[in-house]
Amino acid sequence: MHPLDPFFSPRSVAVVGASRNPSKVGHVIYRNFLEGGFRGQVYPVNPNAPDLFGHPCFPSLAAIPGPVDLAVITVPAELVPAALEDCGRKKVPAVILISAGFAEIGKKQEEEQLKAIGKKYRLRILGPNCLGVFDPATGVDTLFLPRFKLGRPEKGSIAYISQSGATGSVVLDWMAMKGYKVSKFVSYGNAMDIDEADLLTYLAQDRDTKVICAYFEGVREGRRFYEVARSLAGKKPVIVLKGGQTPAGTTAALSHTGSLAGEARIFDAALRQAGVIKAADLEQIFDFARTFASSPPARGDRVQVITNGGGFGVLTADAIYQAGLRMASLADQTKEELTKALPSHVIIKNPIDLTGDADTHRYALALDAVLRDPGVDLLAVVTLFQVPTLTPDVVEVLVEAKGQKPMVVIAAGGKYTEVLKKPLEDVGIPTFSYPERAVAALKALVEYSGSRAARA
Repeated sequence: MHPLDPFFSPRSVAVVGASRNPSKVGHVIYRNFLEGGFRGQVYPVNPNAPDLFGHPCFPSLAAIPGPVDLAVITVPAELVPAALEDCGRKKVPAVILISAGFAEIGKKQEEEQLKAIGKKYRLRILGPNCLGVFDPATGVDTLFLPRFKLGRPEKGSIAYISQSGATGSVVLDWMAMKGYKVSKFVSYGNAMDIDEADLLTYLAQDRDTKVICAYFEGVREGRRFYEVARSLAGKKPVIVLKGGQTPAGTTAALSHTGSLAGEARIFDAALRQAGVIKAADLEQIFDFARTFASSPPARGDRVQVITNGGGFGVLTADAIYQAGLRMASLADQTKEELTKALPSHVIIKNPIDLTGDADTHRYALALDAVLRDPGVDLLAVVTLFQVPTLTPDVVEVLVEAKGQKPMVVIAAGGKYTEVLKKPLEDVGIPTFSYPERAVAALKALVEYSGSRAARA
């Protein structure tokens, strides 16, 4: 077993500080394990409560009859050292310290005390000051935010690690609403023991994870992080959003997780050298991640646009040029084939403009021809679902085209459009409302594919 396995697939969990009070962190976390599909044993620990949800409470970890793989500590800061000692005596290999009130508020000595206890008993500790872990495959859910307030994404292939619990929780809620799927989520807080380098190393060997996303404010050991990230970049895409890029953000990071954010220019340069992809904002992380998770490697940078709206075709072409990608040139054979098959008013260039009376059949013909054209590396397909001639079965045509070449779908609109975008996302076709975001994702894929090929 990997030393971090008990955090994600424990056979038994103890929630230290489980409470009957619905507003308490320990109450929510214990309830998560009961309702979230966890198949192992869960033990509530509270010396002042005889039972919880019909299950007996234990006065201490020592009173639990069997072994405990993971302890989740939710008690106030002043009680944490004693709880950690109990974990050590119980030989619990993995501990999540949800509790806050340490280095992030200047109490570094108290955090050093916790670190010393961890070393004494050889505990692996996540936190303090964190949300912990959410793993939809195993049902581990230590997020202290109730499920009716914060959605949980379904199982997928995108891992997300976050130094900030608040940022991470919002991202999870947003992912659940959008239908984006997650393999593992980790909020690690102050990184007293387990840090970003440990988590990257673990996720690199995780079979469920294809793409690793991360939000950092600072890194604990810069050189080690760089070496780990560099070794992983050729295996799986690593996409990072860096907080603390400005003097104001650096100051805020220090008071948030106790992190020294570091010089932004140096950090950016290190990411580039390591082959890590840098995202500009939270939304772009998942623009990139969805595209990487579902697409084959890009063999080149030539993009073919297919559209049923001329204006959106023009905007997409502008975005391609501005991103430094190339517009593909269709082969003469492809042009002849499409000229024979499509109405005379269809524009067979780049973009291919199927015009406002396009139907599903036109999309099928255009996609089939372009996918076979050796001069096309990537596809940007604009589908304005609102036109009366385009029926919902165009979704099936797009699904059939998936996986042959990297493809993004651009579909702007309201409720009807969002309904039709969902089945595309469900099968792993990245969809976008704006051409600029779609093209930025294609560019990131091209750059990563080239970097990975160079490292091979």
